[in-house]
Parts: sequence; C-alpha cells; structure tokens
Amino acid sequence: MKVPLLDLKAQYETIRSEIEAAVRDVLESQHFILGPFVQKCEEAIARYCSSSHAIGVSSGSDALIICLMAEGIGPGDEVITTPYTFFATVGAITRLGATPVFVDIDPVTYNIAAEQIASKISPRTKAIIPVHLYGQSADMRTILELARAHGLIVIEDAAQAIGAEFDRRRCGSLGEYGCFSFFPSKNLGAGGDAGMVVTNDPERAEKLAILRAHGSKPKYYHRVVGGNFRLDALQAAIVSTKLTHLDGWTEARRRNADRYNQLFLNSGMRVCDSREWHNGRRHDGRMPDVVLPAATTDRHVFNQYVIRVVARDDLRATLQAKGIGTEIYYPVPMHMQECFASLGHRAGDFPESEAAAAQTLALPIYPELTDAQACYVVESIRDFYNRPD
Repeated sequence: MKVPLLDLKAQYETIRSEIEAAVRDVLESQHFILGPFVQKCEEAIARYCSSSHAIGVSSGSDALIICLMAEGIGPGDEVITTPYTFFATVGAITRLGATPVFVDIDPVTYNIAAEQIASKISPRTKAIIPVHLYGQSADMRTILELARAHGLIVIEDAAQAIGAEFDRRRCGSLGEYGCFSFFPSKNLGAGGDAGMVVTNDPERAEKLAILRAHGSKPKYYHRVVGGNFRLDALQAAIVSTKLTHLDGWTEARRRNADRYNQLFLNSGMRVCDSREWHNGRRHDGRMPDVVLPAATTDRHVFNQYVIRVVARDDLRATLQAKGIGTEIYYPVPMHMQECFASLGHRAGDFPESEAAAAQTLALPIYPELTDAQACYVVESIRDFYNRPD
C-alpha cells in the first residue's frame, strides 16, 4: 500500500471543475494583478478569520515581512519568537536588520512557551511573533497580556493555522496582524505561492496595501519604499474557490487525528499523549514508543499530525521502505542554523526545541486519507517497535 504524506491530486479530483472554471474566468478577464478577483478573496478571508480587513500578498513569508515593515521594525530592534519554526519566521526579522530573540517551546504543543516570554523583553523589544504550529494556537491569552503591558506589537504567524481557534476566536484575528500562507501543501492552498495578512485596524490595512505595491499611492507616487508583494488574480481565484471547502476538509483532518489516536491506543504499543508524557511519564528518563499530539485549544486544524517517537530516523526509514510518506518539521532549530551563527547560540540553549527536532515525525493527515491507509500506517509503526532487537 502507498500512503503519501500529502495527496493533492486526490483533492483536486473532487473540485476539478470548480478550479478550472475559476481559472478560466481569470484568463478571460485578462486581469492578473490585484483587481476584482483579489478583492473577492480578501473579503472572503477577512470574513472567515473574523477580521475587518485582509490584504492579499505574494506569500506567507512576504506577509511576515510586510507587517514588520509597516511597524518600522529594523536595525536596533528586537523581535521575540520561537526557534522551532519554518525559516521564514526568523528570516523575515533578520532581513529587515532586526534581531530575533528566541524563547523555547512548550513540549506539549510545540508552540512558544508563553510564560517564558517576559524574561526576554528588553527596552529594544518591539514585537512578538507567536507561531501557531501544526494547526494549533499558541497561548494567546498570556502573549496578549504581556504585549499590552509592554506596548508590543503581536504578529501572529498563522501560516499553518487558518481556521484554528483560541478562546473561540480565530487565529490571526487576535493580535495586530495575522499572517497566512497559501502554499499548496497548506490546509488552504493555492496553485503556487500566495499569502494574506488580516488586521482589525483600518490604518494598518491601508499601510499594508500601500507597501505591497512598492509604497505607491496613487500609482507612481511614493512616500515610502515598499516592495512587490502583490497577490495575483489566478492564485486569489483558486484560494476563493477552495475556501468554500475548507471547513469540510478541516473536519476530515480532525476526524483523521481522532482515528489515529484510537488506533495507536488500541495497538498494544506504549502510548500516551504529550500532556501525560510531559506531566509525569518522563521523570524516569524513558519515553513510550509513541507520544501523541495533544489538542489543548478550542479548534486544532491539524495542518500536521506530529508524533514524538523513539529511534525517529530508523522508524522514518522503515516507513519509507513500506511506501509511507513522512516529514520532519523541523530537523534543525533556528538557533542552530548556520546563517544565524552570529547570534551566538549553542547546543543546549533551547533544550525543548532541540529535543523536538530530534524526536518528532509528521504522519499523513490529509482529508482524503482512508481507514485502510491509517491502519496501515499504525500497523507499520507497531511492527517497527515490536520487532526483535
């Protein structure tokens, strides 16, 4: 049996006629940059994310950059974030000349440990970028309280978390900005690079709209230097079309996660979830065979289903040989990346991030995953841990 990490072709077959019609509409209009298709997408995303404004941009990476630009963050400024994330989070900070200040992760959710942020705030701190990793919100209550107390901007990196909720509020709508990626592998994916920023502040929305078009308003008149961060109409049309299916796909992912949990619990392996493991089962230094992800907030959208395992790399190789796709998100934390050596960090500085990088593995969780495929994945993992030494 083959179980890919992600099967976009299976999804496309269910919406082929809708996507082709949307693309055809754009081609017939010959309006490719910004315009009515982008505006329609922006309005739909703003509604979905419970935000007043949405500004379409060229990628999730550029969404982060343009928010930092809008706040004038640059050399001499510090931005607090997590070292356990995709490169774009930290790359955006450093590209503008600011300094990333890392806070280790909560081992239960893999999100930034909000209770540790206060100790990293300095007079140079200008913003906090929490990352809602794998589709689950960071502890936004604590983060927002700290930000308000210290006058800091909160830029939510919600690239993996569209539709996720914290305290019954949509991720992306809680801070000053929410940044989304529509990279094709995301829960809501375009046909290439695309992104969106949501905000409830009309002045910030206006500034973002100006910055994404080289800082011009009106055209050819520039008060500020922006960039070419525009969302193109073809991607906007695809995103708008797929958005109507997103809640159904999200519920399928959530059901797949529940099914995995039950299959693992019934497998005979030594299994617990990350809350149990963190709160008492690791005091003797031993891990069970599989530590399951814990959903601790209102709505986890499972962009990834990530387990923590013993002998991770050997297990991954075995699953690959059996036709099962997996991925490691992320094998090298940001503080250990060669390009950030100038920050002066060393191994052991952020132990929870380093442990997660060494032990976690993402399993297939896409909406079209079948019962038989999920059973095959869990049975293959069981066979690995039950093999003779």
